[in-house]
Amino acid sequence: MSPDAVAGADGRRDDLVIALTYYAPYVSGLTNMARDIAEGLADRGRRVTVVTSRYDSSLPREEEINGVRVLRAPVLTRLGRGVVAPEFVRLARATIAKAKVGSLQLPMLEAGAIAAGMRTPIVSTYHCDVTLPSGLVNTVQRLVVDASNRLAMQKSAVVAVTSEDYARHSRMWPAIEPSMVVVPPPCAPPPPGEPTYRETSGLHVGFLGRIVREKGLEYLVRGFRALPDPDARLLIGGDFTHVAGGSVIDQVREAIGDDERIRLLGFVPEERIGDFYASLDVFTLPSVNAFEAFGIVQAVAMLAGVPVVSSDIPGVRQPVAQTGFGTVVGPGDAAAITRALQSLKADPPDRAAGAARAHQAFSVASVLDDYEVLLDKAVHQGRVRG
Repeated sequence: MSPDAVAGADGRRDDLVIALTYYAPYVSGLTNMARDIAEGLADRGRRVTVVTSRYDSSLPREEEINGVRVLRAPVLTRLGRGVVAPEFVRLARATIAKAKVGSLQLPMLEAGAIAAGMRTPIVSTYHCDVTLPSGLVNTVQRLVVDASNRLAMQKSAVVAVTSEDYARHSRMWPAIEPSMVVVPPPCAPPPPGEPTYRETSGLHVGFLGRIVREKGLEYLVRGFRALPDPDARLLIGGDFTHVAGGSVIDQVREAIGDDERIRLLGFVPEERIGDFYASLDVFTLPSVNAFEAFGIVQAVAMLAGVPVVSSDIPGVRQPVAQTGFGTVVGPGDAAAITRALQSLKADPPDRAAGAARAHQAFSVASVLDDYEVLLDKAVHQGRVRG
């Protein structure tokens, strides 16, 4: 990639450079949060560049997306959920070195190598602990990633987390605590939609996200199947063909069995997201471990006026705890999911009031205000250290 690409063709200094492994058009809670912050700050006049991997070879090496310059390092191969992209570290360091602030989205294998010796002040956003299946190779991989993230946070002016609840339960808490600032993810309400996914007058339950092990979809399916109503429907939306680390669609299909009330929708395009939420009576996030620290998708459901059933695990339980708009259940407890769905059907909460409380807690404008304060704090601390 040319020096002009790293520095910006016009030679202007970036206000912020965000480095992360996956970026749009890849879809996950982490990438969506990074995208919304990048585009929100760009819309406010900040000059923002994202450095990421070219995880899909059809993507351009450089482009502009909604006012954000995106630079992609080529990928040699994949390793579990991650990618091997040797140029990524060099490109991230070179681009951050010419910026006012660098932002690292953790967990990320390369984080320590990017942050080490960097004079530009760094803001590390720690999303979640890495969780991998048992085994020697995975244990070594987790230890290496943790060590890299720990080094990056030690070199950071600020460590941002989406909730203190999650951070205090993270195995990385000792590295997070000294420089911690809580900034929730910016959550925009979906566009208004029509209930085009609705089939009957029965209870319509929804899930939207990656079809992966940590989402606990088999427990949601079993909990839903215990509902006796033949008119009830479970709508499962999410990509299961292009998922980093592989999907668990076969296990989900096995759990579904012969229940004809359950729909596997696949990827729900952006233009139909409003229709999806408009079709639901209840949204669910049945996560079974602490791989995610917040669950943006449930806050979006609340903003659409849909109550939520989510798992009682650190971070993920926070949107319901903050708004009271739904209920939490024990992770992996199918019977508790059944009871929660029955309770919300029998006594549905005030949807307008729930949406209003969610807007007050998670609106994009308030989060971007907090993030701008955080960036200015990082610049100031960088000057003090300098």
